[in-house]
Amino acid sequence: MSAITLPRVAGLYRYPIKGLSPQSMDDAVLEAGGAIPFDRAYAIENGPGRFDPAEPRHLPKINFLMLMRDERLATLESRFDPETETLVISRQGRQVATGDLQTRVGRQIIEQFLAAYMADALRGPPKIVSAPGHSFSDKATKCLHLVNLASVRELERVAGRPVNPLRFRANVYLDGLEPWQELDWIGREIVIGSTRLHVFQRTTRCEATNVDPLTGSRDMAIPATLLGNWGHSDFGIYAKVTGAGRIAVGDSVSIM
Repeated sequence: MSAITLPRVAGLYRYPIKGLSPQSMDDAVLEAGGAIPFDRAYAIENGPGRFDPAEPRHLPKINFLMLMRDERLATLESRFDPETETLVISRQGRQVATGDLQTRVGRQIIEQFLAAYMADALRGPPKIVSAPGHSFSDKATKCLHLVNLASVRELERVAGRPVNPLRFRANVYLDGLEPWQELDWIGREIVIGSTRLHVFQRTTRCEATNVDPLTGSRDMAIPATLLGNWGHSDFGIYAKVTGAGRIAVGDSVSIM
């Protein structure tokens, strides 16, 4: 009798600064009701801001620099140190800006670079914003974004070309499932490692997925491809942490 193979975590990522490049992780410790630590902990306001760090609340992503509209962000490589909260930005392998985001001077260094580099996209001076415990996710609810790599391969088959999974900017990439199996999990509980999650919504895709995350080229029409072939533009799922624990690359996934 052959052994049953459970789906597993193939990749784990956070995005410390909304719109900038991902940070690969080996593991993460999660709290109930929380996101991956430092995921979307910072954002870059595009012009006059509405975000108040004293009273943080969810705002639509149009208030910030974002890949859906500002694909030039994808040509930047960013490294974030969670211990010092220092951000290093490089372009084509050359460091172009670095600053401690906990300090006003450090933020100003990054803002000055972005003011020049993203000048054509700005509605006013860019401003790096944050608040303790706040996440600038596209969802008001703190959650994790999960993507099934088998669904990515099915999309590749239909599109007739490779699709970089990082286009979908997920936190957790799963493998060992059937294509689209994850869409049947809405309303169900799953366990990854020692962490329990409740899947509550499909992820409706926007034009940010059309941008190549390595080159910044707007070279695909993924929402249109999804809609034309499957009748919807959903790809991936959102899940809330309901039981604290640790997740790591290689962890098995159980559907309750």
